[in-house]
Amino acid sequence: MSERKLRIGCASGFWGDTPEAIGQLVSKGEIDYLVFDYLAEVTMSLMARARAKAPESGYAPDFVKALAPWLPDIKAKGIKVVANAGGVNPRGCSDALAKAAAQAGIDLSIGVVLGDDLLPRADEIRRNGQTEMFSGVAFPDDIWSMNAYLGARPIAAALDAGADIVITGRCADSAVALGPLMHEYGWGDDDWDKLSQGSLAGHLIECGPQGTGGNFTDWQDVPGWDNMGMPIVEVSEDGSFIMTKTPDTGGLVVPGSVGEQMLYEIGDPRAYLLPDVICDWSGVTLEQVGPDRVLVKGGRGLGRTDSYKVSATHADGWRAVSTLTLAAIDAPAKAERVAEAILTRCRRIFRDRNMGDFRQVSVEVLGAEAAYGANARARTREVVLKIGAVHDDRAALNIFAGEIAPMAISTAQGLTGFFAGRPKVQPVVRLFSFLQSKAETPVAVEVDGKDVPVSVATTPVHLDPPAAPPADSREPGPDVVEVRLVDLVWGRSGDKGDIANIGILARKPDYLPYIRSALSEEVVKDYFSHVCDGRVERFDLPGSHSLNFLLHESLGGGGIASVRIDPQGKGFAQMLLDIEIPVPADLAARDGLNAAARN
Repeated sequence: MSERKLRIGCASGFWGDTPEAIGQLVSKGEIDYLVFDYLAEVTMSLMARARAKAPESGYAPDFVKALAPWLPDIKAKGIKVVANAGGVNPRGCSDALAKAAAQAGIDLSIGVVLGDDLLPRADEIRRNGQTEMFSGVAFPDDIWSMNAYLGARPIAAALDAGADIVITGRCADSAVALGPLMHEYGWGDDDWDKLSQGSLAGHLIECGPQGTGGNFTDWQDVPGWDNMGMPIVEVSEDGSFIMTKTPDTGGLVVPGSVGEQMLYEIGDPRAYLLPDVICDWSGVTLEQVGPDRVLVKGGRGLGRTDSYKVSATHADGWRAVSTLTLAAIDAPAKAERVAEAILTRCRRIFRDRNMGDFRQVSVEVLGAEAAYGANARARTREVVLKIGAVHDDRAALNIFAGEIAPMAISTAQGLTGFFAGRPKVQPVVRLFSFLQSKAETPVAVEVDGKDVPVSVATTPVHLDPPAAPPADSREPGPDVVEVRLVDLVWGRSGDKGDIANIGILARKPDYLPYIRSALSEEVVKDYFSHVCDGRVERFDLPGSHSLNFLLHESLGGGGIASVRIDPQGKGFAQMLLDIEIPVPADLAARDGLNAAARN
């Protein structure tokens, strides 16, 4: 690796993350850049609704409030800032930050990236017959937000023009880190491998401490949850980098924790599409090179596409979710019957009033392992009954909300826990995704209110990927023992719309052939058959001894459109890690792997 290293620290993984992270990174992170990731699809719809009520709104006010006290230190240390806190109103965010800086007596140059907001073009796009890229459904009538995922080049252009702080609207999450790298190292639009590695660096830090031990499978090995270290990448000019964290903080940076984050919410690892580069991360290697220091290299770039992904949100009916508690003998069975009574009563009322039926219903008895389906094992006398419902008519869900509490005196003994009162009826916010030509997306950059030239590469380039090494699936032989998967792998799961991903990494390379043999697409599909209505795909990452599974149509619509208790598949990996697979008895004996024993 080259001697120069750029240190980038991330202080936010979502809108609502702790404001304490800024002080941690600024005071002792020794960083060159402080970056923030605030935006998700639902966040954009919320910001769009806020802007509709107050034109000066539509951004993340938390960013300005949390950053303002640290502006003197940021200025003194020469730290530059990049954040997608602009939401649907980057100029409004810039104005609010400029006002805060002026009040603090700090002179800062602020850049703004524009052009992602396509909402004003909704009618034009509808007339052109745009359909959803996954389902093929027609363009909706009532669009709440519509934003293209811009890339890193506009951020680099703002920094090239002297910006100390760059505020964007929607961009790829990893672009807030890639932009500074393109600026500092002069990476071109065809430096494919460097762009891929820089995107991976951004991907590893974009979720905050989730990359430094947060949500790690080996949770018991992670110290300091109350003071988790925020992620820092030390990136060299050749694109290789070290993943680490703020010193003297909680957390754990090891290949397992870094690898889990690498696999989080990606699809095909040999063709992970980002605005600036098509990434091949199948050959990425993770090497421990010191305490809380993991060397990451091997990412390949395979060209670029000529389009941006656009995420639009729209209203699609109404939803309500209620929970209540049963502490009782035969609690799970009683809970199921209570739910049946509520839904049957509501349907009778609907018929009497000429209302349609529920569009979607989800009943989950929490504590009885409802999320595990046929794989459930629990026996319990205490459960939480969760009932979620979707209807086209808001009035129907108001009836549903009013018919829950009466069950406390007409159904099962032990029914309690109505702490939240009647469930609130809320709009279903559904995602609509499509591709938009880069050449037809007017990206613009301003620094201190003045236009800055920016040229985004739009010509598609597709390079041939290197031949994939043959994947090894190995039967364990005649002398085998059953071992829980969690003893063999680390794992993490996440979501992309209605698709869940489950990434698993072998704890030792020689485990992977047996894992691969046991975990076919068919086995995983069967294990999640109670939630997965679509196909299952499996992808190999030989560099990190990993597998990535995509479970299509498995989240009940995903995000806020779903009424399941786990609409983002956050628990899917942990559920899969409880499966038992055969391994050679001598391998188990060598590594002290205990034969699985059911609870």
